[in-house]
Amino acid sequence: MMNVILIDDEPLARSIVAEYLRDFADLTVVQECNDGFEGVKAIAQHKPDLIFLDIQMPKINGFEMLELIEQPPAVIFTTAFDEYAIKAFEAHAIDYLLKPFSKDRFAKAVQKWLAHHQTSGAKSATNALIHEEVRQPEERNRIVVKEGSNIRIIPVHEIVYLEAYDDYVKIFTAKEMLLKKKTMSFYEQSLDTDQFVRVHRSYIVAVSQITRIEPLEKDTHLALLKNGAKIPLSKTGYVKLKAVLGL
Repeated sequence: MMNVILIDDEPLARSIVAEYLRDFADLTVVQECNDGFEGVKAIAQHKPDLIFLDIQMPKINGFEMLELIEQPPAVIFTTAFDEYAIKAFEAHAIDYLLKPFSKDRFAKAVQKWLAHHQTSGAKSATNALIHEEVRQPEERNRIVVKEGSNIRIIPVHEIVYLEAYDDYVKIFTAKEMLLKKKTMSFYEQSLDTDQFVRVHRSYIVAVSQITRIEPLEKDTHLALLKNGAKIPLSKTGYVKLKAVLGL
């Protein structure tokens, strides 16, 4: 038997998936979830083989939920997401069902997964998807972080700076430091470049948090922040920062 979790804020959508799954005797629905918060907890508890996941949900969306899971399971999306955007993750062989979908289309998606679930292909595709630039608008304005059993939503305007930390990024606010398993390149591309500048290979700074820039050594500088932090500026970073500041 293989365990399945349904994650969708629409009860009717979940009931349709549950009904269609009755044709697959080896698949058992172990839990239904109304949102991504419930989904994270359910996946940690049941460690399912497969999840059916909506993208557009309240609280956190489907992509943000996947980012919070250390080893995400295989995913079949059930979504009303735009068909053109869907093509961004078609390349990863993760199937999707565009609402409203037929029973035949559903069966094809499940059979496709069943044909590959013995390999690492499906889960590798999920991991690849998480690092793709398939972003929802709300993700430009917040960062979702898992802290123990709690899920935190950090508005980007609260961020002072980010620092590279092995496979993670340290996110500093005025009050605390949080860890997120992402890359600096991801945030360099996804954060508003008028508000955040990558001033060093290891640092991204919120421009509004800079109080002054001081020379350090030949051709090197430091940015002093409102919280007292001193951030080194590389030559390239210094040029980028001056351009944003209009200097």
